[in-house]
Amino acid sequence: MTSVYQHFRKEEQGFIDRVLSWKDQVEQSYAPKLTDFLDPRQVFIVQSLIGTAGEVKVSFEGGEGAERKRALIYPDYLEPDLKDFDLQLLEISYPSKFISVEHKHVLGSLMGLGIKREKFGDIIITDEHIYLVAAKEFASFFTLNLTHIGRHSVLINEVEWEKYTPSNEQWKERFTTLSSLRLDAVLAGALALSRQKAQLLIQAGKIKVNFKEEEQPSFDCAQGDIISVRGYGRLRIGEIEGKTKKDKWRLTIFSMGN
Repeated sequence: MTSVYQHFRKEEQGFIDRVLSWKDQVEQSYAPKLTDFLDPRQVFIVQSLIGTAGEVKVSFEGGEGAERKRALIYPDYLEPDLKDFDLQLLEISYPSKFISVEHKHVLGSLMGLGIKREKFGDIIITDEHIYLVAAKEFASFFTLNLTHIGRHSVLINEVEWEKYTPSNEQWKERFTTLSSLRLDAVLAGALALSRQKAQLLIQAGKIKVNFKEEEQPSFDCAQGDIISVRGYGRLRIGEIEGKTKKDKWRLTIFSMGN
């Protein structure tokens, strides 16, 4: 088991144990296992542990271009379909001519219901509506309980999946080389900052890694990490290809500005 853990962070061991137990469950029951919504780092871990070979496979779904997805772990006889992921699209109507709603307002209102973040996926805001991808088993909870976003009344309904609209937020992709995968080095390289400025942002509590505040400049970034930088936007660590002859890390970084 140690050989599995050594490829991941110590704080991820609990999640790794869950993934391995899901895999064992599918192997023994020969029936699929559907997870809650996973963030990109968790998706990477599940994919790494289950892989594409063998009798147990995994697929992910949360909508086109989705950041958060449910995983379906299944025996190789199964050919997954969208309906197997038990997704429900919810449409939230609000007086868009009179108020402006941001992602953080919607997320705050949803979390204020006491529901776990794992029970719903992406929040997509268009000019007139907000779309929420939810676990089907919790859809009625949202329609009954989400009546306000902030001080403003909203109306929420279940709608057909055909109304799903991918987010118009665009990630910009670029390849880069970095001297280190430390958080301060990644921020400096991705945002064209000095290493000192990056360290100050971290120490000031302006950085979140995978939605948790991170105050250690020496934190090692890894594939799938989402880094939120207050005032700058978000970064996502893509594939880490390895080191160059000059001992620099070669990787892909996706960025989305404010």
